Amino acid sequence: MKIREINAMRGPNYWSVRRHKLIVMVLDLEAMEELPTNKVPGFSERLKAMFPSMYSHRCSEGCEGGFFMRVDEGTWMGHVIEHIALEIQTLAGMDTGFGRTRGYGEKGVYHVVFSYIEENAGRYAAEAAVRICEALISGKDYDMVDDIQRMRELREEQRLGPSTGSIVEEAEARGIPWLRLNKYSLCQLGYGANQKRIQATVTSETSSIGVELACDKEDTKYLLEQAEVEVPRGDILSRESSLEAACKYVGYPLVIKPIDGNHGRGITVDINTYEEALEGFRAAKEVSRRIIVEKYITGEDYRLLVVNNVFVAAAKRTPAHVIGNGKSSIEELVAEVNTDPRRGYGHEKELTAITINDLTKIIISDAGYSVDSVLSEGERLILKDTANLSTGGTAEDVTDIVHPANVSMTERISKIIDLDICGIDIMTSDISLPLSETGGAVLEVNAGPGFRMHLAPTTGLPRNVAAPVIDKLFPHQGDTGRIPIVAITGTNGKTTTTRLIAHIAKMKGFRVGYTTSDGVYIQNRLLMKGDCTGPQSAEFVLKDPTVNFAVLECARGGMLRAGLGFKNCDIGIVTNVAADHLGLKGIHTVEQLAKVKGVVPETVMPDGYAILNADDDLVYDMRKGLSCNLALFSMDEENPRIKALQRIGGITAVYENGYVTLCRGTWKMRIMKAKNIPLTYGGKATFMIQNILPAIIAANIKGISIEDMKAALDTFIPSPSQTPGRLNLFQFEEFQVLLDYAHNPAGMRALQKFIEQLEVTHKVGIIAGIGDRREEDNNEIGSIASEMFDEIIIRQDKHLRGKTEEELIGMLQKGIKTSNQRVKTTVIPSEEEAIIHAVKNAKKGSLIVLCSDVVPDALDLVKKLKEEEIKGEPSLVK
Repeated sequence: MKIREINAMRGPNYWSVRRHKLIVMVLDLEAMEELPTNKVPGFSERLKAMFPSMYSHRCSEGCEGGFFMRVDEGTWMGHVIEHIALEIQTLAGMDTGFGRTRGYGEKGVYHVVFSYIEENAGRYAAEAAVRICEALISGKDYDMVDDIQRMRELREEQRLGPSTGSIVEEAEARGIPWLRLNKYSLCQLGYGANQKRIQATVTSETSSIGVELACDKEDTKYLLEQAEVEVPRGDILSRESSLEAACKYVGYPLVIKPIDGNHGRGITVDINTYEEALEGFRAAKEVSRRIIVEKYITGEDYRLLVVNNVFVAAAKRTPAHVIGNGKSSIEELVAEVNTDPRRGYGHEKELTAITINDLTKIIISDAGYSVDSVLSEGERLILKDTANLSTGGTAEDVTDIVHPANVSMTERISKIIDLDICGIDIMTSDISLPLSETGGAVLEVNAGPGFRMHLAPTTGLPRNVAAPVIDKLFPHQGDTGRIPIVAITGTNGKTTTTRLIAHIAKMKGFRVGYTTSDGVYIQNRLLMKGDCTGPQSAEFVLKDPTVNFAVLECARGGMLRAGLGFKNCDIGIVTNVAADHLGLKGIHTVEQLAKVKGVVPETVMPDGYAILNADDDLVYDMRKGLSCNLALFSMDEENPRIKALQRIGGITAVYENGYVTLCRGTWKMRIMKAKNIPLTYGGKATFMIQNILPAIIAANIKGISIEDMKAALDTFIPSPSQTPGRLNLFQFEEFQVLLDYAHNPAGMRALQKFIEQLEVTHKVGIIAGIGDRREEDNNEIGSIASEMFDEIIIRQDKHLRGKTEEELIGMLQKGIKTSNQRVKTTVIPSEEEAIIHAVKNAKKGSLIVLCSDVVPDALDLVKKLKEEEIKGEPSLVK
């Protein structure tokens, strides 16, 4: 079996609009296509022995053991691999269960689709599942231990930490979209100008001064001491001669520690005499130049969490430890503790397994033991220098018993240090009593405190501490941090519709970001060049903090490669669906293509609108199952679909009596005469009228007035600057050059209708075959061209996309020959040479039509030729 490709869906996609995180593997079963599971001796038995837990897979049978029934009856290996990939992820601590296996359109080739929790682990699971299945087929032994551990490691490398993850989950629950900005914990909540950012539990509103203070323990302690907060009395010194005075000032018992120390090195605790202090000072001096002499506070270790200057949770923390039984070694006791089912690798469970690393060995050695030592019955040995859950510590929720005086103190501390989110470490014998009564003290104030101990304490009540963080970042009821998103898809007209809507919104005063097949624009500034109609380009716009209105062109390729770059939009437009790109990525029929395009309207918010072409049966059918409002447009005001929606008060747009007209119910609001709209070339470009109709519906939905629409339509000129590659007409002295992106039969037909209305004496077409289209599509382009033009020049695209020049030229020539038209045909592979040849040999009154795929290059050349004609330079122009 052979894996052809693996893609990861990250947003709404062809396979599922609601399940965004899917692995899509194209798998060629090769010879195994002829051998389903019931024809491989012993396969079922080996599968059941290796994966007894797979009994829970119901599959299409709908009952436990259902998948095993399918295996016994006989199913294809792609289906088995789907289930193995799901099961090994579950075994690695990522419980997930959605899968589909469908034909790719070629014999023996399948789409194997399954859900994932972390992308890199999901990709690994795809490859590992194929290896495991091959071992099961051949009867070879296969040890999954390494695969399971590797997936755990990949999960830990990629996953958000518990604190960041909890905030993101709370945001999602409130309908706030989010984006990950780096491979660590920097995340964006909301879109564009309305975004907020978090990095773990530091937010975009966290005071940088507060963070700096919290990181400076000396300054923190000084400020708290000045504010009469109970902190351990202490002194900082560097000379041994100052030690005795410091001991008298602080008072016994003491702790002496190096300022620059870590991992517990050089710390001496519970010092009760000057001799012990001198010994501790010298030990600390080996680690740091400056030494802290501080009152030794005894009691329990507590962490109190404050968010937005309000106390929200408290936990008692206990470092990782073991308790002796008089029989087992320390290493054996650790192993026994780790058998607790609540402990796991990294953050996969509520507790982390205890590891014996170098630091642990030092702590054990300092206590006078080794890992092989046997502790006496009931003896407690601390194994880590911190009480963090990530090192195996435990936490007990004590939120409800914290004394009001301690609550008030922590809230005051958060304002003194100026932190919106802070964790305050307190040592006291009883948190239910004021520190003034217990002799306890505040040890530390932490910026960016971990939430895990509060979210999933070992004992006690879990606390949703992420909720107050979201309350602070988005304080207004219903605020989701969104910006208006208009998403446009279809076979033809997407780019022009996108540009027009962006222009209308910009004229209204919005700061617009938009994506097109020629680049990404922020406020009309081109920031990324090339085909930018995929999810990464959409995210580029949504990440930009200056944008408050997004218009996103969404093409087939990006949706099949990774899904959409957003989860929901306010308006989803489908212009049309025609045969294009068929035979690619497993999409072989126009109905399948319609399903791809139909992802966009399915993502529209419940209070948003899907704007559909009522003249296109496949597009109109997309209305079924939508959970949003519906609006329709048509070139025929008598279209019964339009009439039906108007009768129930719906929004429509039609071309009627020469007008572009918006309708609310049956009431008409004529926007402009089509022939007066520059984009339509005096009404001749009817396909441009079709692009205008959904644009005016979108503008109306977003509250833009008819007067503002008129102003925008008046100023949207078909030109290289506003509509590059879309009906760009250049008037030379004796002839015209029309540049257009028409690249499929439907686009060519629309262009044909337009040029038929132009008064020209001779028509020359410069066309190219397209490597990633079917042979019949290129044949049809040649056939249509023979009807459109008196002369054809066949050039080559810059990118051949899997076919040779000869093959593509042959396909076009075959299409030209099948037509009854007699057309002069010349082959000039270079686009530049083809354009220059056409211009040099242009007849008076002729029209040269250039159908180009690399619009910027062609535009630059035509503009250069035009400039040379104006200057009278004969080098290129005849």
